[in-house]
Amino acid sequence: MSFASIRLITFDCYGTLIDWENGMLASLRPMFSRDGPRPSDAQLLEQYGEIEAAIEAGQYLPYRQVLSLTVQEMGRRTAMSVSEEQGAAFAESLTQWKPFPDTVATLQSLEKKFRLGIISNVDDDLFAETRKKLDVEFDFVVTAQQVQSYKPSQRNFEEALRRGGVSQEQMLHAGQSLYHDIAPANALGISNVWVNRPSARPGSGAAKPGVATPTYEVRSLAELAALVGSASA
Repeated sequence: MSFASIRLITFDCYGTLIDWENGMLASLRPMFSRDGPRPSDAQLLEQYGEIEAAIEAGQYLPYRQVLSLTVQEMGRRTAMSVSEEQGAAFAESLTQWKPFPDTVATLQSLEKKFRLGIISNVDDDLFAETRKKLDVEFDFVVTAQQVQSYKPSQRNFEEALRRGGVSQEQMLHAGQSLYHDIAPANALGISNVWVNRPSARPGSGAAKPGVATPTYEVRSLAELAALVGSASA
């Protein structure tokens, strides 16, 4: 593939730009290690990804509620009581999750050559706090709250195309999740990059597993920048 036609690069945020795995595990580990043996990180992430995707597939709920309901359901399945207050605290913790070490520098490098956008399964107010940590101006941000649907819904990507004013051939999407990002991008004919970062649960992380073949695969955003730079040189 030539990157000559690419005008816009869109990103998934949590898991791709933000280290959501370590962010959520910092809250999940103490929550689920109060009685008996502690589940492994991989077990916590697997259960989280399964439950979150099931909730998102139903009637639209704000992401704060999705986060809270997910950990409460995890508690029910493991016979560990998780209160609404604990669920709300877990949701609020998202605002403290940090970017990966390569995120900000890569975004700042890419914005010199491309327009940048976000397609994220999040609420506007939550992303507003995350945005302060990314230190770059995005052309637009499409949240689940704005379109009232969660990826892998194609509506979220169609809205990005509309706001970007570009064709499928002019957009490149980068995401950590085969299920949430690569599969719908493929369905719409949008070239994509699977950012398959190292994880306690390789290949999926805290997301539901998916079956999709990405246009490209990298292990970091730094690799993505090198890929785009070398291919467009």
